[in-house]
Amino acid sequence: MQSEQISGPPTQPDGYLALPPAGKGPGVLVLHAWWGLNDAIKAFCGRLAEAGFVAFAPDLYHGQVADTIAGAEALGSALDANHLQAKSEVAAATRFLNEQAGQNGAKGRPGLAVVGFSLGAYYALDLSVAEPEQIHAVVLFYGTGPADFSRSQAVYLGHFAAEDEYEPQANVDELEAELRQAGRPVTFYRYPGAGHWFFEPDRADAYNEAAANLAWERTLAFLRGSVEE
Repeated sequence: MQSEQISGPPTQPDGYLALPPAGKGPGVLVLHAWWGLNDAIKAFCGRLAEAGFVAFAPDLYHGQVADTIAGAEALGSALDANHLQAKSEVAAATRFLNEQAGQNGAKGRPGLAVVGFSLGAYYALDLSVAEPEQIHAVVLFYGTGPADFSRSQAVYLGHFAAEDEYEPQANVDELEAELRQAGRPVTFYRYPGAGHWFFEPDRADAYNEAAANLAWERTLAFLRGSVEE
Protein backbone atom coordinates (compact mmCIF):
# COMPACT_ATOMS: atom_id res chain seq x y z
CA MET A 1 0.00 0.00 0.00
CA GLN A 2 1.32 3.40 -0.99
CA SER A 3 0.18 6.54 0.79
CA GLU A 4 0.97 10.21 0.71
CA GLN A 5 -0.19 13.40 2.34
CA ILE A 6 -1.87 15.71 -0.15
CA SER A 7 -1.40 19.40 0.62
CA GLY A 8 -0.31 21.14 -2.52
CA PRO A 9 -1.79 22.72 -5.64
CA PRO A 10 -5.50 23.61 -5.72
CA THR A 11 -6.13 20.61 -8.02
CA GLN A 12 -5.11 18.34 -5.15
CA PRO A 13 -7.27 19.07 -2.10
CA ASP A 14 -5.96 18.79 1.44
CA GLY A 15 -6.36 15.18 2.48
CA TYR A 16 -4.94 11.67 2.57
CA LEU A 17 -4.56 9.47 -0.49
CA ALA A 18 -3.95 5.72 -0.26
CA LEU A 19 -3.21 3.67 -3.36
CA PRO A 20 -3.53 -0.12 -3.62
CA PRO A 21 -0.46 -2.31 -4.23
CA ALA A 22 -1.34 -2.57 -7.92
CA GLY A 23 -1.52 1.22 -8.16
CA LYS A 24 -5.04 1.10 -9.59
CA GLY A 25 -8.57 0.32 -8.49
CA PRO A 26 -12.06 1.73 -7.99
CA GLY A 27 -12.33 4.95 -6.00
CA VAL A 28 -13.69 5.35 -2.47
CA LEU A 29 -14.12 8.79 -0.90
CA VAL A 30 -13.86 8.75 2.91
CA LEU A 31 -15.47 11.58 4.90
CA HIS A 32 -14.17 11.90 8.44
CA ALA A 33 -16.12 12.23 11.68
CA TRP A 34 -16.08 15.40 13.79
CA TRP A 35 -12.64 14.45 15.16
CA GLY A 36 -11.09 15.42 11.82
CA LEU A 37 -8.66 13.59 9.57
CA ASN A 38 -6.99 11.59 12.32
CA ASP A 39 -4.91 8.41 12.32
CA ALA A 40 -8.02 6.20 12.52
CA ILE A 41 -9.37 7.61 9.24
CA LYS A 42 -5.97 7.32 7.59
CA ALA A 43 -5.72 3.70 8.75
CA PHE A 44 -9.19 3.02 7.32
CA CYS A 45 -8.02 4.43 3.96
CA GLY A 46 -5.01 2.15 4.20
CA ARG A 47 -7.22 -0.89 4.76
CA LEU A 48 -9.27 0.04 1.71
CA ALA A 49 -6.10 0.39 -0.34
CA GLU A 50 -4.83 -3.01 0.79
CA ALA A 51 -8.18 -4.40 -0.37
CA GLY A 52 -7.64 -2.93 -3.85
CA PHE A 53 -9.34 0.47 -3.71
CA VAL A 54 -8.05 3.97 -4.38
CA ALA A 55 -9.07 5.80 -1.19
CA PHE A 56 -9.05 9.55 -0.60
CA ALA A 57 -10.11 11.32 2.60
CA PRO A 58 -10.39 15.11 2.25
CA ASP A 59 -9.31 17.13 5.28
CA LEU A 60 -12.34 19.31 5.89
CA TYR A 61 -10.65 20.86 8.96
CA HIS A 62 -7.40 21.65 7.10
CA GLY A 63 -4.98 20.33 9.66
CA GLN A 64 -7.04 20.59 12.83
CA VAL A 65 -7.78 17.39 14.78
CA ALA A 66 -9.73 17.03 18.04
CA ASP A 67 -9.13 14.49 20.79
CA THR A 68 -11.95 15.53 23.12
CA ILE A 69 -15.71 15.63 22.56
CA ALA A 70 -15.77 19.35 23.40
CA GLY A 71 -13.03 20.07 20.87
CA ALA A 72 -14.68 17.93 18.20
CA GLU A 73 -18.05 19.58 18.81
CA ALA A 74 -16.49 22.99 18.31
CA LEU A 75 -14.81 21.98 15.04
CA GLY A 76 -17.93 20.22 13.78
CA SER A 77 -20.17 23.16 14.59
CA ALA A 78 -17.83 25.55 12.79
CA LEU A 79 -17.86 23.29 9.73
CA ASP A 80 -21.62 23.00 9.69
CA ALA A 81 -21.97 26.76 10.04
CA ASN A 82 -20.03 27.00 6.80
CA HIS A 83 -21.65 23.94 5.24
CA LEU A 84 -21.80 25.35 1.70
CA GLN A 85 -18.02 25.67 1.67
CA ALA A 86 -17.72 22.18 3.13
CA LYS A 87 -19.96 20.77 0.40
CA SER A 88 -17.86 22.57 -2.22
CA GLU A 89 -14.70 20.98 -0.79
CA VAL A 90 -16.33 17.54 -0.80
CA ALA A 91 -17.25 18.05 -4.45
CA ALA A 92 -13.65 19.06 -5.25
CA ALA A 93 -12.39 15.94 -3.47
CA THR A 94 -14.79 13.86 -5.54
CA ARG A 95 -13.39 15.33 -8.76
CA PHE A 96 -9.85 14.67 -7.57
CA LEU A 97 -10.64 11.06 -6.68
CA ASN A 98 -12.42 10.56 -9.98
CA GLU A 99 -9.27 11.74 -11.77
CA GLN A 100 -7.13 9.36 -9.73
CA ALA A 101 -9.46 6.41 -10.33
CA GLY A 102 -9.78 7.39 -14.00
CA GLN A 103 -6.02 7.42 -14.40
CA ASN A 104 -5.50 4.23 -12.44
CA GLY A 105 -8.57 2.22 -13.34
CA ALA A 106 -10.03 0.75 -16.48
CA LYS A 107 -12.69 2.36 -18.62
CA GLY A 108 -16.26 1.49 -17.82
CA ARG A 109 -15.79 1.42 -14.04
CA PRO A 110 -19.17 1.66 -12.28
CA GLY A 111 -18.52 4.93 -10.42
CA LEU A 112 -17.29 6.00 -7.02
CA ALA A 113 -18.27 5.02 -3.50
CA VAL A 114 -18.39 7.34 -0.49
CA VAL A 115 -18.01 6.32 3.15
CA GLY A 116 -19.11 8.78 5.82
CA PHE A 117 -18.46 8.57 9.54
CA SER A 118 -20.91 10.36 11.87
CA LEU A 119 -20.61 14.03 10.77
CA GLY A 120 -19.22 12.78 7.46
CA ALA A 121 -22.34 10.66 6.90
CA TYR A 122 -24.42 13.83 6.44
CA TYR A 123 -22.08 15.03 3.71
CA ALA A 124 -21.97 11.56 2.13
CA LEU A 125 -25.76 11.53 1.83
CA ASP A 126 -25.77 15.03 0.38
CA LEU A 127 -23.08 14.08 -2.14
CA SER A 128 -25.09 11.10 -3.38
CA VAL A 129 -27.87 13.51 -4.33
CA ALA A 130 -25.65 16.34 -5.61
CA GLU A 131 -23.50 14.04 -7.79
CA PRO A 132 -25.81 11.17 -8.77
CA GLU A 133 -23.80 10.34 -11.90
CA GLN A 134 -20.60 9.98 -9.87
CA ILE A 135 -21.68 8.31 -6.62
CA HIS A 136 -22.93 4.76 -7.04
CA ALA A 137 -22.50 3.44 -3.49
CA VAL A 138 -22.81 5.00 -0.03
CA VAL A 139 -21.68 3.56 3.31
CA LEU A 140 -22.82 5.27 6.51
CA PHE A 141 -21.33 4.79 9.95
CA TYR A 142 -23.66 5.99 12.74
CA GLY A 143 -24.80 9.13 10.96
CA THR A 144 -27.88 10.33 9.09
CA GLY A 145 -29.12 13.49 7.39
CA PRO A 146 -32.08 14.94 5.54
CA ALA A 147 -32.16 14.94 1.74
CA ASP A 148 -34.41 14.43 -1.26
CA PHE A 149 -33.16 11.13 -2.65
CA SER A 150 -35.28 11.16 -5.80
CA ARG A 151 -32.21 12.00 -7.94
CA SER A 152 -29.90 9.47 -6.32
CA GLN A 153 -28.64 6.49 -8.30
CA ALA A 154 -26.73 4.95 -5.41
CA VAL A 155 -27.10 1.84 -3.29
CA TYR A 156 -26.84 2.39 0.46
CA LEU A 157 -25.32 0.48 3.37
CA GLY A 158 -25.61 1.69 6.96
CA HIS A 159 -23.96 0.65 10.23
CA PHE A 160 -25.74 1.95 13.32
CA ALA A 161 -25.31 1.41 17.04
CA ALA A 162 -28.26 0.05 18.97
CA GLU A 163 -27.29 2.21 21.95
CA ASP A 164 -26.46 5.61 20.45
CA GLU A 165 -27.06 8.82 22.38
CA TYR A 166 -25.95 10.92 19.40
CA GLU A 167 -28.05 9.30 16.66
CA PRO A 168 -31.59 8.37 17.76
CA GLN A 169 -33.09 5.23 16.27
CA ALA A 170 -35.99 7.34 15.03
CA ASN A 171 -33.58 9.20 12.74
CA VAL A 172 -32.19 5.93 11.41
CA ASP A 173 -35.67 4.53 10.78
CA GLU A 174 -36.75 7.73 9.04
CA LEU A 175 -33.72 7.75 6.75
CA GLU A 176 -34.23 4.09 5.85
CA ALA A 177 -37.88 4.78 5.01
CA GLU A 178 -36.99 7.82 2.88
CA LEU A 179 -34.44 5.82 0.88
CA ARG A 180 -36.89 3.00 0.31
CA GLN A 181 -39.59 5.46 -0.71
CA ALA A 182 -37.17 6.89 -3.29
CA GLY A 183 -36.67 3.39 -4.66
CA ARG A 184 -33.05 3.09 -3.57
CA PRO A 185 -31.57 -0.28 -2.55
CA VAL A 186 -30.75 0.03 1.15
CA THR A 187 -29.42 -2.27 3.86
CA PHE A 188 -29.14 -0.90 7.40
CA TYR A 189 -27.53 -2.94 10.17
CA ARG A 190 -28.03 -2.21 13.84
CA TYR A 191 -25.38 -3.53 16.24
CA PRO A 192 -26.63 -4.65 19.68
CA GLY A 193 -24.48 -3.60 22.59
CA ALA A 194 -22.61 -1.02 20.49
CA GLY A 195 -22.55 2.75 20.91
CA HIS A 196 -21.51 5.70 18.79
CA TRP A 197 -17.92 5.43 17.41
CA PHE A 198 -17.95 1.65 17.88
CA PHE A 199 -15.89 1.25 14.69
CA GLU A 200 -13.04 3.56 15.71
CA PRO A 201 -10.23 1.76 17.60
CA ASP A 202 -8.78 4.99 18.98
CA ARG A 203 -11.99 5.61 20.96
CA ALA A 204 -11.22 3.19 23.77
CA ASP A 205 -14.45 4.06 25.59
CA ALA A 206 -16.61 3.17 22.59
CA TYR A 207 -14.73 0.72 20.36
CA ASN A 208 -16.47 -2.63 19.97
CA GLU A 209 -14.10 -5.04 18.25
CA ALA A 210 -16.69 -7.67 17.33
CA ALA A 211 -19.10 -5.11 15.85
CA ALA A 212 -16.26 -3.29 14.10
CA ASN A 213 -14.95 -6.47 12.47
CA LEU A 214 -18.41 -7.43 11.27
CA ALA A 215 -19.04 -3.92 9.91
CA TRP A 216 -15.74 -4.02 8.04
CA GLU A 217 -16.53 -7.40 6.46
CA ARG A 218 -19.94 -6.16 5.39
CA THR A 219 -18.49 -2.91 4.03
CA LEU A 220 -15.85 -4.71 2.01
CA ALA A 221 -18.38 -7.12 0.51
CA PHE A 222 -20.72 -4.22 -0.31
CA LEU A 223 -18.00 -2.18 -2.01
CA ARG A 224 -16.75 -5.14 -3.99
CA GLY A 225 -20.27 -5.83 -5.16
CA SER A 226 -21.13 -2.26 -6.12
CA VAL A 227 -18.05 -0.39 -7.42
CA GLU A 228 -15.42 -2.95 -8.32
CA GLU A 229 -14.86 -3.54 -11.99
